[in-house]
Amino acid sequence: MRKSILIIATIAFSILNVNAINENKTSNTFNEVLEITKNNIAQVFEWKVETTKRTYSGTSLSLEQAKNMIALVSSGELITSKEITSYFVLRSEVNSTEKRNYFWEVNTATGSAKGYSSTLEYANKMIELVASGDAIVSKKIISQPQL
Repeated sequence: MRKSILIIATIAFSILNVNAINENKTSNTFNEVLEITKNNIAQVFEWKVETTKRTYSGTSLSLEQAKNMIALVSSGELITSKEITSYFVLRSEVNSTEKRNYFWEVNTATGSAKGYSSTLEYANKMIELVASGDAIVSKKIISQPQL
């Protein structure tokens, strides 16, 4: 019964997150001048590894870091497939906290839930709401730039 309520709450909060109204920021593009040069572009690596137990994925700022993360998350498991894709993004967007996704995951004594949020505060609020009245065993929030 409690797992059913947790699952229904997770679905409801995910729908609310998708339909959330964010503050509208109108920007005047005529005043913003950005020179796109080789120095203003960063390469971001998105990695994904599938094992016999789970699928893991994430982003890294270097190919070496992506390989290290794949080795770290899949240690002790049999790898069925792995993939690393590179993207070029503006360096200002990589370091910006405005254009980020926050993956959150919480494990409680009776279940687990995970999702995405557009702000760190909203990720913490989702964890509080989903785990309310239950003992939190573990929680994590991972920030990554929007690709």
